[in-house]
Amino acid sequence: MHTLSQLRAGKLTGIQRLTLSENISTFPLEILCLADSLEVLDLSNNQLSSLPPEISQLHKLKIIFASNNDFDTLPVALGQCPNLEMVGFKSNKIRHVPERALPPKLRWLILTDNQIETLPNSLGERPRLQKLALAGNQLTKLPKNLGNLKQLELIRISANLLSKFPEQLFKLPKLAWLAFAGNPFTQMNESGQHLNQETESNTDSVSEIPSTSFTIGTLLGQGASGVISKATWNTPQYDYLQNQYSNNIAVKVFKGEMTSDGYPQDELNACLIAGHHENLVKPLAQVNESGYLALMMELIPAHYGNLGLPPSLQSCTRDTFPDGFSLSADKVKKIVTQMQNVFDHLHNKHICHGDLYAHNTLFDQDANIIFGDFGAASLYHMLNKEQQEKIKKIEQRALDYFIEDLMSVCKNEC
Repeated sequence: MHTLSQLRAGKLTGIQRLTLSENISTFPLEILCLADSLEVLDLSNNQLSSLPPEISQLHKLKIIFASNNDFDTLPVALGQCPNLEMVGFKSNKIRHVPERALPPKLRWLILTDNQIETLPNSLGERPRLQKLALAGNQLTKLPKNLGNLKQLELIRISANLLSKFPEQLFKLPKLAWLAFAGNPFTQMNESGQHLNQETESNTDSVSEIPSTSFTIGTLLGQGASGVISKATWNTPQYDYLQNQYSNNIAVKVFKGEMTSDGYPQDELNACLIAGHHENLVKPLAQVNESGYLALMMELIPAHYGNLGLPPSLQSCTRDTFPDGFSLSADKVKKIVTQMQNVFDHLHNKHICHGDLYAHNTLFDQDANIIFGDFGAASLYHMLNKEQQEKIKKIEQRALDYFIEDLMSVCKNEC
């Protein structure tokens, strides 16, 4: 984190990354003095509502973040930045995305949690685009030319107002990670009849319990959609769970009404519908109270660790791994076999996981895996048979990329 006083005193000359968060409401023009070095500019958590045309002078700028500000329009000036590749304006008040606001080298666009109703056709004219996050807006359609994005690998369109699945997405040859839950079309069948998703999908197969039945303990981790902690049972009436799992339980308490991938309720439903599988995080019970949504799970043994790391700014959509990390050919084969079984299990239940990655996979020294994180999962039983097969084909690409990434860290005998 840097300060305005440092910037104005000339103490930041030559830096490549600048982070300013001081409730500023006007773009500090002193930033332009960093034009010969600045590559990453983070102006998140301020009160900005506009950017000046002069920002195009930042000729080395590759990444800009401006989440949690007051923008109602994506600044046109961004489109004039010659080397800008990543634009992140999450959680603003954006309603309008001008045709000229998208930089020519755009690879990664994040407009999650805004108020966007339409997108410009210029979005389909950015051939380098790989990652597109649009969840939590008011989109009723996508540009028809979106099918021209031959490099697009990940798209999030959950929690919008789409009345039918955007067919142009099926034209994308590299699309692998797709999230579309929480749109009106996911609540309707082919005949336009409303679906009672909970009844049809048997989400009540996992008991609903009050939040007073357990006590939250040690924090285990947190992500975009919630906080996971150890927990202990309080209420004797849940002996059938206590006897089987004792206190080897964890709870995920969902936070907020919107995540980077969609609605927490959709994540919970998908996890419950997925049910039990030896390589999935095991759901035990659910809490569904006003203002409090949670999932009780079997506690994952401590000897399990993350198989991979999330994509970097450079890799964009592909997993990364720690330096020096490697797997034997036998372990790769075992992991892939288990993940294929998980893939088949989920798609037999018409669940597109949407985030099939090594970084969402836990493994032990014997290459046993536990897969989870249903934040981007989408049910697709409401689509017609042809569409269902195409959804499965899209996620098959994610599985193929998963295998490719594991092969990249496989020892020489692979």
